[in-house]
Amino acid sequence: MGLLLLLASTTLLLASYLHPGSVTNAQQVFTIKDVSLSIEPSADVSRGTNVTVRCRASVSSSGQEALSREYTVYKDGSEVYTKTTSSSDDFLYLLPDARVSNSGKYKCKINIEGRQRTSNAEKLAVEGLSKPVLHLNKGVVTEGEELTARCTAPGETGSIFFYFYDKGEEIQDKQVNSNQAEAVLHFRSVGIHRIHCTYTVFVRPDSYKSEESSSAAVSVKELNITPVLEISPQHQIFEGDHLNIFCSVRVAQRSTDSMLLYLSEGTSLLSSGSNKVNHSMVALAKAPGLMFECRMEMGNVVKIANRTVPVTELFSAPTLTMSPAEVFQREPMKLTCNSERFASERIQRNELTYTLHPLENPMDTGVFSVKAPLRDFNYTCAARAKGIEKHSETLTVRPRVPVSIPKISVYGKAILGKPIQILCQSDSGSLPINYTLFREYMPENTTSVRLPIQEALFTVSISRPEEIKKFMCEASNGRRQPLLGPRLNATVIVPLSHARLSAVPNLQEILEDGHLNLICRVEGTPPVTFKWYRVGDSKPLNTTTTDELHKDYMVPIVTKEHSGRYYCEAFNHARNLVRSNEVNVEVRMAVWKKALIGGICLLIVSVLAVAVVLYFKSKRGKREAAAELSVAGGQSFSQRVEREET
Repeated sequence: MGLLLLLASTTLLLASYLHPGSVTNAQQVFTIKDVSLSIEPSADVSRGTNVTVRCRASVSSSGQEALSREYTVYKDGSEVYTKTTSSSDDFLYLLPDARVSNSGKYKCKINIEGRQRTSNAEKLAVEGLSKPVLHLNKGVVTEGEELTARCTAPGETGSIFFYFYDKGEEIQDKQVNSNQAEAVLHFRSVGIHRIHCTYTVFVRPDSYKSEESSSAAVSVKELNITPVLEISPQHQIFEGDHLNIFCSVRVAQRSTDSMLLYLSEGTSLLSSGSNKVNHSMVALAKAPGLMFECRMEMGNVVKIANRTVPVTELFSAPTLTMSPAEVFQREPMKLTCNSERFASERIQRNELTYTLHPLENPMDTGVFSVKAPLRDFNYTCAARAKGIEKHSETLTVRPRVPVSIPKISVYGKAILGKPIQILCQSDSGSLPINYTLFREYMPENTTSVRLPIQEALFTVSISRPEEIKKFMCEASNGRRQPLLGPRLNATVIVPLSHARLSAVPNLQEILEDGHLNLICRVEGTPPVTFKWYRVGDSKPLNTTTTDELHKDYMVPIVTKEHSGRYYCEAFNHARNLVRSNEVNVEVRMAVWKKALIGGICLLIVSVLAVAVVLYFKSKRGKREAAAELSVAGGQSFSQRVEREET
């Protein structure tokens, strides 16, 4: 028994050591099988419907103990609601009395002990907006007085833009996160104004616009303040006259402490003040006149008085002209400054003085004698009388550059028998330049060069090369004497002709081991490219270019294989190909070979002769031996003698 108690106590101690906190149950095993989201009663509903977003999670676990579940609902990617529960029932997110602002894509996420799963997104569309309600704090206001307008979107939520309209024209807008907005309105025109409002609910990425509210009438009464603009003198005002301008107001029973006056002419502010302002100035002629404005500002009230004052021109703006209309560099010219019109009631013509800029030397007549500059130059002039000065428009003098002696050249190549283009060109000279081509002082043709990219090209033809030197160019670009250039010095390419092929040595003297020169000759203009061919071969034996009209192709050691028919071809810069006659080359045997063969033949004849002699000698010896044998056999002496004689 004691042993059992000891074991039990030891087991408890080990358990306490191994599992702090006294956790004795094994960890529960679970899996999240699925999460789905649905919208009830429908994904498309009308405004005011009670909508339920249902999140259903399918979870399997190994134990009976309830799991702690954290649900999160998202709308358009943003978290809108989170709740933790141990219930396995569906999680419900309620949208009572749904509004357009509730439209969007919804999804839910479940989190159990760090393990998460998210449903697919479902879109909710809520249709319909409430009619806006407009409220004004006043129905009658005085010109410039403020009015507060409040526009309400009953029951709506979310980000809302409110718009306020006066007679159908938008006058103000407000963005708020509530269902109403206020705007402070000001009216500058007197009369009845009809105000209404609308609103737009923004639900990313869409927007929903409401209908118009009922309109409300606002009566705006005129403020009894009138600006007054006075100008002296009032009639027959000329340039140079002094003007006095006064700007003031007429007020009926109202304080003018906050009033400001502005006196201006066109865009120039002349003076400003609180009750009355004035300004003095010299009158200048403008079309249609001097436009003065007296402007009164008091709070939001603006009242304006305008007046246009016609001013008679004392004299017209001068014009600057030059004569002659065309000048060359450093040539004398006249610049005339003149005002065509002047007010004879106030001034005489001799009272006008003229100044040429940049010379700055006054002249009564307005005629200035100068020399034309070397390059483009701008002149202006001024006319002055009674303290009034007027300037002319800028006159740009563009002096012409005299044309230089023209150069003449061949454009491209001059080939006899083909059209030849001749280029006339001057190194300097103002455009346009007229070029004339002469042949022995007789004009052939004329052309005008008006643009820098143009060229003066003439097409001619000649029958002999020396005729090319008869051409000359003439150039002119104005009133000056035309300039005649030098004669054309150019090479005329004569096309090749009369190609001939010859052989050295003579065709009957071409022997083996000797040399052979095939000479090709042509008539025409060098350089010439020669090619030698053997009949039957498409590839040339040799190709060479020379400044001479003949060239040879040499075979240093001739063999029987060189026998055959040969010809040559040639061309020059005229690009016409000429072909020679054919030459038949027959290579004969070498002299030493002939001698060798003759010697061999003589040797053979000599050997044959010796052989014949020896043959006959041997025959005679045999006969003599036979005769001796006959004597020995009893033949007669006379028979021996006959044989010997024989």
